[in-house]
Amino acid sequence: MELTDRKKQILKVVVEEYIHSAEPVGSKTIAAQIGGISSATIRNELVDLVEQGYLEQPHTSAGRVPSPKGYRLYVNELMEKQRLSVRETERINQALQIKMEELDRIISQAGKAVSSLAGYPAYAIAAGKRAVTARRFELLPVDDSSCIVVMMMGDNRVKSQLLRMQLKVDLEQMPTLVNLLNTHFTGISTDEMNLRLMNVADQISPQMFLLLSQTVTYAADVLEEAGHKEVFTAGAKELLKLPEFRDADKAHELMSFLEGGKEELPAPDENSPMKILIGPENVSQALQDTSVVVASYDIGNDMRGLIGVVGPTRMDYAAVAARLSFFAEGLTHLFGKQELPPKEDQHNE
Repeated sequence: MELTDRKKQILKVVVEEYIHSAEPVGSKTIAAQIGGISSATIRNELVDLVEQGYLEQPHTSAGRVPSPKGYRLYVNELMEKQRLSVRETERINQALQIKMEELDRIISQAGKAVSSLAGYPAYAIAAGKRAVTARRFELLPVDDSSCIVVMMMGDNRVKSQLLRMQLKVDLEQMPTLVNLLNTHFTGISTDEMNLRLMNVADQISPQMFLLLSQTVTYAADVLEEAGHKEVFTAGAKELLKLPEFRDADKAHELMSFLEGGKEELPAPDENSPMKILIGPENVSQALQDTSVVVASYDIGNDMRGLIGVVGPTRMDYAAVAARLSFFAEGLTHLFGKQELPPKEDQHNE
C-alpha cells in the first residue's frame, strides 16, 4: 500500500532523528519538527506505520525506531542528496594525495581514510572486472632440458618462469606446442584448461605432453593468484563507540567477521556505481544488524576498486553516500588521470 505524504513525512523525521540520537522517537519530537499536526494524529499515524512494517516499537519505550523496510523507503524516496562542504571536499582530496605506489598500499590507505572520514569500519578491494585468462603463450628454449614459459594475461600483465623439463624435448616441435597452447588454452578458465589438457593427451608425444602439462599447471597457478581479490579492512574498533555495539559479544562477532570473512563483504553490481544494503538485505549473517554502503571506482587495466562502509542501520545514509561517492570519484581520477577531481564552486560551508 502506498504511504500518504504525511506518513512519509513522519517516517522521514523518525529516521533522521533516530540517526542522530540513537534513541526511540516520540510523537512530541515529531510534532515539534513538522508543526500543524496534533500529537494524537501523529500517534495514530505511528501506529499505522508500525502495522505496515516501516517502524518498530521497543518494549521499553513509547517511541519508535525505523525497521529495515522503513530505512529502505527512506533511502529510495525520502533521503535528500547531500552536498559536501568545501572543508569536507578538501579533507577528502587531502586523503587522496597518495603517491602512485604499488596498488595494494594505495587500496589499504584508501580504506583507512574512508573509515576516518565516516567514523565507521571500512573496507577496500581491488578486483578484476572479469576472470583473468591467458591471452598468449611463448616457449623460449634455453637448452635441451629447460625452457622459459612466457604468458601474457588478458589484462596485459606478462609472467614468465624457467621450467626444467622432466623429459628431453625435440626443439623442432616447440612451435607446434606453442601453437597448441595459443589455440586451445587461451581465453578460458583454469578449470577448462585442465579439462582440455586431458583432451589433447593423445595428440602429442609423451615428452611434449609432460611439457604441456607443466606449462598449463604454471599458467593455472598464476591465473588463480591474479584473480584473487585482496580485501583490506580498517577501523573495526570504531564499532566500540556506537551504542548498538555496547554488547561486547555483538561487537566481537562483527569485528571478527571484518577480519576473517572478508570475501563475503558486499560489492555493487557490475554497472552500478553504488549499493546500499540495509540490515537483512545483507546475505551474510554477521551483517544482518548492520547496513553497508559500497561504491566502485575504475582502476584501469580492466580492474575496478570497491570502497565500502559498515555501520549501524541508523547510519546517516545521505552523508555516508555523499562522502563515499566523492571519494570513489576521486580515486577514479587519481588512477585514470593522475589528478584530483575539481572542486564544486556551489558547495556550502
